[in-house]
Amino acid sequence: MCNLYSITTNQTAIAALFRVINRYAGNLPPMPGVFPDYPAPVVRNVGAEREMAMMRWGMPPPPRAGGPPVTNIRNTSSPHWRGWLKPENRCLVPANSFAEYAPEPNPETKKKDVVWFALNEDRPLLRALDRVQG
Repeated sequence: MCNLYSITTNQTAIAALFRVINRYAGNLPPMPGVFPDYPAPVVRNVGAEREMAMMRWGMPPPPRAGGPPVTNIRNTSSPHWRGWLKPENRCLVPANSFAEYAPEPNPETKKKDVVWFALNEDRPLLRALDRVQG
């Protein structure tokens, strides 16, 4: 997934869609921009039930790398990531849309534009965002 997404759906709708039993997300305001290192809701398995909890977006970087949280794990055979990729460390990330940079710079600004993607213009809750929780 990307480095920027939004979650504007309320907790009740998230709980219903993902069959959440326990909610520990507190008051969940609309989050039009969730960047790496921001707290955001996730749905995770706890025993036979699901709970919604707030977690930081991203994974701790490998110890030698340091730096900001990692949001894209490309080398899944790396010893650092193998433990995190087990089923007990996975979670669902509720989102209404996500953003990626355009492939080419905008001729006017000379910078790549941010392009948002959603299921449709109503931006309903996406169902298929699966991440490792760290």
